[in-house]
Amino acid sequence: MYFKLTGNRLIVIVALFLVIADNISFFSHVLSVYELSKQNIGFLLSLGVVLVSSISVFVMLLSCRYTLKPLLILLVLIASITNYFMNTYNVILDDTMIQNAMETNINESMDLLNWKFLAYFLLLGVIPSVMIYRAPVVYGTFKQESWQKVKSLGVTLVLIAVVLFAFSRFYTSFFREHKPLRYYTNPTFCLYSVGKYTFRSFYKKETALKQIGLDAKKIESNNRKLVIVVVGEAARANRFSLNGYERQTNPLLQKEEIVNFSNLYSCGTSTAISVPCMFSGLGRQNYSDKEAKSRENVIDIIKHSGASILWRDNNSDSKGVALRVAYQDYRTAANNTMCEDECRDEGMLVGLQEYVNAQKGDVLIVLHQMGNHGPAYYKRYPKSFEKFTPVCETNQVEQCKPEEIGNAYDNAILYTDYFLSKTIGFLKQNDQNFETAMIYMADHGESLGEKGLYLHGIPYFMAPEEQTHVGALMWFGSKSKEHIDVQTIAQKANQTYSHDNLFHTILGLMGVQTVLYDATQDILTTQYK
Repeated sequence: MYFKLTGNRLIVIVALFLVIADNISFFSHVLSVYELSKQNIGFLLSLGVVLVSSISVFVMLLSCRYTLKPLLILLVLIASITNYFMNTYNVILDDTMIQNAMETNINESMDLLNWKFLAYFLLLGVIPSVMIYRAPVVYGTFKQESWQKVKSLGVTLVLIAVVLFAFSRFYTSFFREHKPLRYYTNPTFCLYSVGKYTFRSFYKKETALKQIGLDAKKIESNNRKLVIVVVGEAARANRFSLNGYERQTNPLLQKEEIVNFSNLYSCGTSTAISVPCMFSGLGRQNYSDKEAKSRENVIDIIKHSGASILWRDNNSDSKGVALRVAYQDYRTAANNTMCEDECRDEGMLVGLQEYVNAQKGDVLIVLHQMGNHGPAYYKRYPKSFEKFTPVCETNQVEQCKPEEIGNAYDNAILYTDYFLSKTIGFLKQNDQNFETAMIYMADHGESLGEKGLYLHGIPYFMAPEEQTHVGALMWFGSKSKEHIDVQTIAQKANQTYSHDNLFHTILGLMGVQTVLYDATQDILTTQYK
């Protein structure tokens, strides 16, 4: 019997391929909740049926004879890439992760590319795409095709309804109690996330920038202020020896009179969320990317008070925080004089004294680190800081032993310790002329293979503590200690704090008065409870 390949049949074949080849991560996570047993086998098979049917309905609704193959090819290519990242790093490609991908720079993107990625893309993306392109599809008249599509859609939707009803007891718990499992469906959830990100970014009403803190003014003081805020990258708290880690990863900071905050938690699990959130004053519970980008932040308020602001960036960028202040890109050798294979964080300190000397009033400087940006942790530090060996010297961290990954990561923490020590040294040089201080807070943590998770970016409600519990500390110069009760602050340093406190702490430290300032949220006030 002659088999005629129609458009609808091609859709089902491709949908079946996507479910079998590109949803390994989804089914492995399902099996961790619903074990493979006689009682569950019917439900597990029904998930495949529902997923194939859902992909088929999606394609049928969006395609015609001229767009069918391009759409199927696009789905196959996207699914192959998504499959690689989910299988390799156990990540979820939600709208935040899509935002991270869109806002990252080319050098960071290259760290994620390797031969394994190319193999996934070739075997599960390119080769199937060629087969789809060459498939001999037979089309009827417009009327025939329309009728066939209506019938196919009807049959598929009825099939989905029957399956959901037949296994309703399972699907009730699947949808209500195990919602995160759906985040691993490929490519459906990734496409949903792309749509959500696109709508949030482009299809929104343009609003004028909301100015805040226009009443900001400096509290009278005999001394000028010089404050450096260091935004760390992917530095989890439990790899700091300051927090009890058995390895000596903070040998230089332990020699300084710093206040270490051992229980500080991030606003998000990615740079794209945490950095704008920590400066916004919105707080994690009220934060949204749209709201943060439509209003000014604490950096702008400090500027309103008359202080000079400088943001130096050795990461991807400021994520919109420094759009209205002086900004310098230190990922390039044109600005950063300390570049090897990549530009080093300590290069951001070069020439900083000349900038400070040229300012007349208070000065706030933000240094945004490359820090522990993964997965190529071995690139994040000079070779002289490779104290812990052997190290994972590939961006395919899943191929390395846990101790090799940990060694490379710890070496990067060791380099951050050195960078922060040099920053303190810079402030000490200015201690006679300014009230000096340094705040260090990492933007988020990092998973290093625990529970099969790597990197970061897991949705906050289900993120492990490794991604939310971050390194944080402060240092104060002699003039700052005259009006800051460092001893009392140190006694409270083990209390739970978060990125939400940074907004008010910066205002207080800079001596800026505004109605937006909440002393109870300022870490440095003695009345904080």
